[in-house]
Amino acid sequence: MDDLLLRRVRVGLAGGLADVRVNDGRVAAIEEPGSGSGFAARVLDGHGGTVLPGLVDAHVHAVQWATFRRRIPLEDASSAADAVDLLLQRVLETGPSDLVVGAGFRDGLWPDKPHKDLLQRALPGRAVALFSADLHTLWLSPAALKLIGRDHPTGVLLENDCMTATAALPSAPLDVQDRWVADALEAAASRGVTGIVDYEYADTVADWTRRTTGSAPATRVACVISRPLLETAIARGHRTGAALGEGLLSVGPFKLFVDGSLNTRTAYCHDPYPESDSPGLLELPPVELETLMRRAWENGLVPAVHAIGDKANTIALDAFSAVGCPGRIEHAQLLSLEDVPRFAGLGLVASVQPAHQPDDRDVADRHWHGRTDRAYAYRALLDSGARLEIGSDAPVAPLDPWDGIAAAVGRTDDHRPAWHPEQAIPLADALAAASGGRRGVAVGDVADLMITAADPSHLSPAELRDMPLTATLLAGKPTHLA
Repeated sequence: MDDLLLRRVRVGLAGGLADVRVNDGRVAAIEEPGSGSGFAARVLDGHGGTVLPGLVDAHVHAVQWATFRRRIPLEDASSAADAVDLLLQRVLETGPSDLVVGAGFRDGLWPDKPHKDLLQRALPGRAVALFSADLHTLWLSPAALKLIGRDHPTGVLLENDCMTATAALPSAPLDVQDRWVADALEAAASRGVTGIVDYEYADTVADWTRRTTGSAPATRVACVISRPLLETAIARGHRTGAALGEGLLSVGPFKLFVDGSLNTRTAYCHDPYPESDSPGLLELPPVELETLMRRAWENGLVPAVHAIGDKANTIALDAFSAVGCPGRIEHAQLLSLEDVPRFAGLGLVASVQPAHQPDDRDVADRHWHGRTDRAYAYRALLDSGARLEIGSDAPVAPLDPWDGIAAAVGRTDDHRPAWHPEQAIPLADALAAASGGRRGVAVGDVADLMITAADPSHLSPAELRDMPLTATLLAGKPTHLA
């Protein structure tokens, strides 16, 4: 059934009522209400809702997000001891021989430090793995360290040690993981999502090819190439943007890390952190970064460079300038003022996660004191002509672009006043950044659409965060109906 009529919808922000005809996966016509009632094989009544481009989450870790939804939540922990208490409240839900997994803690403001001995005292002999919210820290018990054949003085692993240990931990069988991922994408579709960019540190092309054999995903998926798989991707002939088969998969960019994260105090900065002499962690020296970027670009793979600290962003921008290729900087959380206009000048995408700003405001005020006027500087980037794309970095934040849209517009998610409100951006720009750059709906567009129950232009940031969705369409086919 290729023909669909969206009846009684408002087209675009503050738009008037219309009927929208969809045929063969594209918007075929936008007509006066009632004029197309005899046309379609299927009619969907929008009840006066607003039709907008579908949302694209520009930065997701699909398996980690799907798994995170089943882990013991630790985001409310105010200390290491508190995290252990939260864990103990839920540990009875696990079997005595199971790996106990918690996630979401933020230790940047904790008065105490996580340590393997805390876990051993609370759960003697149990294998326990606790993931920080930013995925850059893994806190393991002695039994969990033994499980992966490691020893460590504190059990708190950072950055590359964290990621390699994560890969070594036991995981659910592939068929179970695939089912969890499918469920997570269906939940995303219920929030208007029609596409994701999967930054999972794995062979995403092989994983998504397996998952979509025989069944279509609920969203489009761009499969990011991780650093260890660069030569594999080149040998396979993958090029960024190319379709994978005839389905909803495509090749994503090539991911590299320059630094770590703010909460782990490994974001690489020009100035040291106030409680140490360390400016953070440089993951990839500039010469090596440029070499890898050039190798990727010469073979049709667009670099996506993780840079959070201001010095990391300077290094990333310098590398793009030296290589002369397009690309993306992922996160761009702290910027030197002179680097802001370089994004537009180099034609780069600033791939940002606005939902992180309310979560990180207190940590930023402490560890980036005196510099937060140039942190999460979305308005400055926008005004300089840069292209913004909004992602969640799920599971660091929920896979729900409305959370990021609300944070970009309102700069807060609680009772406190907006944090650096001068860096808030207009709703229309936030929606475009969360929709892969699409602004509005026009005849000929791919029918990746959503119908919101209310016009977003009339809502407060808090109301945007809880936006009710009437329907989501992927290539004209409903993936969610309220």
